[in-house]
Amino acid sequence: MGNDSQGFDPIGAVAVEHRGEPSPPMALSFCKTNKNAHILALTDEGGYITLFDTRKKYLNSSSYQENAEKAKLFEWVAHENAIFDLCWIKDDSYLLTASGDQSIKVWDTQQQKCIRALMGHNGSIKSLSCHPTNQELVVSGSRDGSFALWDTRCTKNAYQKLCVSPVSLIHEAHTSPGRRRCRRRGKAESMSITSVLYLKDEISVATAGAVDSVIKFWDTRHLKAPVTQACPNSQSSTEETRLHGISSLSQDLNGVFITASCMDHRIYLYNVLQLEKGPIETFSGGRTDSFFVKSAISPDAAHILSGSSDGNAYIWQVNKPQLDPITLKSHDGEVTAVDWCPSETGKVATCSDDFTVRLWNIQSSCYTNTRSPSSMRKRVRALPRIERRKLFCDDDVQIVCHVDSSPPPVRVVEVSTPQSQKKKCSLSFEVNEDLDAATPEAQMKSPSSVLNPPSSSKRKTIRDYFPVS
Repeated sequence: MGNDSQGFDPIGAVAVEHRGEPSPPMALSFCKTNKNAHILALTDEGGYITLFDTRKKYLNSSSYQENAEKAKLFEWVAHENAIFDLCWIKDDSYLLTASGDQSIKVWDTQQQKCIRALMGHNGSIKSLSCHPTNQELVVSGSRDGSFALWDTRCTKNAYQKLCVSPVSLIHEAHTSPGRRRCRRRGKAESMSITSVLYLKDEISVATAGAVDSVIKFWDTRHLKAPVTQACPNSQSSTEETRLHGISSLSQDLNGVFITASCMDHRIYLYNVLQLEKGPIETFSGGRTDSFFVKSAISPDAAHILSGSSDGNAYIWQVNKPQLDPITLKSHDGEVTAVDWCPSETGKVATCSDDFTVRLWNIQSSCYTNTRSPSSMRKRVRALPRIERRKLFCDDDVQIVCHVDSSPPPVRVVEVSTPQSQKKKCSLSFEVNEDLDAATPEAQMKSPSSVLNPPSSSKRKTIRDYFPVS
């Protein structure tokens, strides 16, 4: 792997502006289904959502503004404030947006219509993530120091079908009692939750904040305290290393690995089943001077892509962390959000404070000497209970991978909805009554099947591997 962008095939670049006024991009995400994976959603500081077709051919003679008009599919104002994160759900029919106006909205992307508004945070919402199999369930993190669990089917009452309140809200999730006392004495420090993940075990969530480099893991059925936590190992055993905040978390398609982009200019790679060992690899070379700089592990867990405050984007090979990263050079400002196309191997997107989004094809450089994930079709399967017990009793823990040519099975999880809450909420958004309305039968049920399942139905989760001492 080389250390520069020579040999890459830049697909093109588009400008981020509205009515001639540029707007800093904030978040981007490719669609998740194969048929729509070429569509890229972008949000910006002005509160806009823009959908681009990344398969459009861009002429060298065209300006970034001309490219944007050519590739643009839809564009609309979604919030009256910056949109910090977004998430595709339900086969790319709907889009979730998290904003500085303290709300999350659910959008019908075909009609550009808001069908739900999730209200309950008291600060800007910085991150959101959906349940891996039931995308009605959402976790969000806010600048107010809280994270929340939501069920988008649970509207308040028959007259306020748009407004949804959180099922659970955990305050000061990354603030220790000692730090709370310091804050009361006037020594204020950031307690923002900067990133959240819904893990693949379908029960656990991971949270990270601006306070330190600690990742906390929570069982959504028992949210009084985290199940476990992970952070970089400090050789000096001082607090200095831990006080660097985390700007973003990401996980691979199988949920085995988690990356944490830290404000000490490093990216830490964790194995979910070996959290007590700390990071299994560390990657450096870029700069993370602000919490807007994000990183993302590839779906096949082979590479890590990251923005950087020096105006470049970087790509590391996971199994060769000692090598210098590939550098993507073309932006003229801090590179912030990044994303991997889930089905077109090697296609990535980066955005920057230079008011552009750039598309890259890195397949020839990153996958020349390795087998393609699509041809390898490797996935990590859960081990039988007896084998898992043996696995965690051994000193040397290894992840067992099975190579299979068949597509991974899809397991449908039935989740019921909680009763509507009575807290009043008034919003001026238009309600689309025909789209995804909760049935009377669903509203009579409780979410206990996910948040508080009966003991007879409990299964192994991350909590079973890392019991609270």
